[in-house]
Amino acid sequence: MTYVLNWGVFFEELPGGGEQYWQLIVSGIYWTLAVSACSWVIALALGSVIGTIRTTTNPWLVRFGNAWVELFRNIPLLVQMFLWYFVIPEFIPPLKSWIVHTDPANAQFVAAVLCLGLFTSARIAEQVRAGIQALPRGQRYAGMALGLTTPQVYRFVLLPMGFRIIIPPLTSETMNLIKNSSIALTIGLAELTFRARELGEYTFNFFEAFMAATLIYIVIAMTANRVMAVIERRTAVPGYIAGGK
Repeated sequence: MTYVLNWGVFFEELPGGGEQYWQLIVSGIYWTLAVSACSWVIALALGSVIGTIRTTTNPWLVRFGNAWVELFRNIPLLVQMFLWYFVIPEFIPPLKSWIVHTDPANAQFVAAVLCLGLFTSARIAEQVRAGIQALPRGQRYAGMALGLTTPQVYRFVLLPMGFRIIIPPLTSETMNLIKNSSIALTIGLAELTFRARELGEYTFNFFEAFMAATLIYIVIAMTANRVMAVIERRTAVPGYIAGGK
C-alpha cells in the first residue's frame, strides 16, 4: 500500500471553521520565534556576566559563577521546564496569582522564556569563560599598564576579543536554542511542534504536518546560522582569527 501525500490539508478549514490549517502553523512559528528571541536575549546577557565573573580574581564571584553553570547544565531541560511552570510559582505567591488570572498562553510563554534563557545562559557562560581565558595574558597586562581599571580592561580589551573567538560556538548555541524551544509544548505553549501535532491529530496527516515543521525548523535555524556567519566575518581580526584571513 502506497501512502499518498496530501499537502492540500494545509488549506482545509479547522473543524470549528474560520481558520485554515496553514494559519495554525503560522501561529506556531510566531510563538517559536518569540520564545527563541526572548530566551536568547536573557541567555546572552546573563551568560556574558556569569562567564566574565568566572575569570576574575574574586573567589566568591568565581564560586557563584561555577555554581550557576553546574546547577543549570546538570538538570535536564525538560525537568527545568516543569519546575518553572508547575513548581516555582508555588513558592512565589504573586507569580502564582498572576499565572492563575492571566491568559494561560502568557504564563506558558514566560515560563518557557525563563527556562530556556537560564538553561542556555549556563552554556554561554562556559563559552565566554573559555573565550576570555584563551586570550594571551599579555592583553590583560597591557590594558592594566595603560592605566585601565579592571572593568575597563574587560570592556575594552578582553570581551571584544573574547566574543570574536566564541562566535562559532555561539552560532551552535543559537541553533540549539531554536530547536530546544519545542520543549515548551510540554507545558501547553502552542509553538510550532505543538501545532504540527495538533494538525496531525485533527487530520491524521502526521507525515505532512511534521514534514512541514521539520522544513520550517531547518529554515529558521539555517537563517540564524547565516546571520551569525556574517557577524563572524565582519568582526574577525585579520591574522588572529582564521575567519579573518
